[in-house]
Amino acid sequence: MLLSRRTLFGLNLALLLAWPVAWTAPLARAGLLPFFQGKEVSIIGGLGALWEADALLAILVFLFAILMPVAKTAALGLLLAGRLSARAEPVIALLGKLSMAEVFLVALYIVVVKGVGLGHVTPAWGLWLFTACVLVQIAIAELASHRRD
Repeated sequence: MLLSRRTLFGLNLALLLAWPVAWTAPLARAGLLPFFQGKEVSIIGGLGALWEADALLAILVFLFAILMPVAKTAALGLLLAGRLSARAEPVIALLGKLSMAEVFLVALYIVVVKGVGLGHVTPAWGLWLFTACVLVQIAIAELASHRRD
């Protein structure tokens, strides 16, 4: 059974509250690593450390982890409110794929560090929250694309 447009709109609005929590929540706990030694790493905290080390990479993380999810949330909200044409759905899908890139980058970082044997990194609850936000957003977009009312 498909959810109503109103329910999807409400879930989408809830993401506006969840995103900032996900950005400040710990993604991973790092030990014996450059930049993050002994700290919990969050998206916002990581952006600060990256900015000092590599501004271009910090800008890319900002785009994929913050701007793309917010842009998709806004676009989905407009679509569900009837303020955006269904022709925008391919753009919304692309925004969702780009926002998933951050989850991939964090997972890759953890795998590389564990494989090289430098220090240790363990995933934290913020990684799961961020991943859940991205997946819920993908589900909302998919269900919205099947709505024809």
